[in-house]
Amino acid sequence: MPELSTSLFPPIQPLRHGMLAVDELHTIYWEEVGNPDGIPVIFLHGGPGAGLSPQHRRFFDPQHYRVILFDQRGAGKSTPLGEVRNNTTQLLIADIERLRDMFGIEQWLVFGGSWGSTLALAYGQAHPERCLGFVLRGIFLCTQLEVDWFLDGAQWFHPELYEEFVAPIPAEERMDLLQAYVKRIGSDDPEVFWPAARAWSRFEGRRVFLMPQPEEPPSDTLDLGVGRLETHYMANLGFFEDNQLLRDMDRIAHLPATIVQGRYDVICPPYVAWRLHRSWPGSVLNLIPDAGHAAMETGISRALVNATEQFRQNRRFG
Repeated sequence: MPELSTSLFPPIQPLRHGMLAVDELHTIYWEEVGNPDGIPVIFLHGGPGAGLSPQHRRFFDPQHYRVILFDQRGAGKSTPLGEVRNNTTQLLIADIERLRDMFGIEQWLVFGGSWGSTLALAYGQAHPERCLGFVLRGIFLCTQLEVDWFLDGAQWFHPELYEEFVAPIPAEERMDLLQAYVKRIGSDDPEVFWPAARAWSRFEGRRVFLMPQPEEPPSDTLDLGVGRLETHYMANLGFFEDNQLLRDMDRIAHLPATIVQGRYDVICPPYVAWRLHRSWPGSVLNLIPDAGHAAMETGISRALVNATEQFRQNRRFG
């Protein structure tokens, strides 16, 4: 197990990687990392639309885990970038099952943060027999309350960022900021969609860490993927029925889960993680006292590594 001061495992390259056509429109990028005979785990990235990072491979001991990672439809290296057609939670769940079948995996640990936690819960409830357990971070259930908080609640903690975010939107459209951005980011005109996508991505990205971070240069892949897919999924409330993820918790309540949550997460507030924990008797909730939303904040990354190590130890001696 790594020293707590280092937290993440060392950088690692994939054993193999490739592209998988999942329908006539979408092709998804995938990679396999670690020990082919290790404990299988599926990694689900956030956003929607944020895509993978090499850092995501480092939450798992490569000697003991077989890690499958992929860019969800419209994200990262998957094509077409930012495509919202044929892009729903139910289709993402089908993609996960297609990958599981392709790799010949019977059951796996499900690991996801932020939107990845949403997708992890939805996948688990659709296919509980395929899940060994869950490691989840920054819980998001994609309810109207959470979407409203993400947009308008921002002004309570980051009024200057909120003012910047609403500035390009005419006053008559500001009562529904989400639809205003859906319209602009979904435009076919690059002079319309690029400024809107960058504004959306910047609005989120500057609130992710508890402490201010150096400004990242714009990324076409990240900005368009996050802008188009987050607005698409939020406008459709994740393609869920009302309160669906909490309503159907009985389907996975028997499985182990560790929930890692930043105490000062202003993207996905702790109240949501608390509600999930209270609905999941066997879950462990780890509130990190000096963290916001980002997986790479020291306390959160350490807790995630500890969770995967604890799961591995329990599998060995259980």
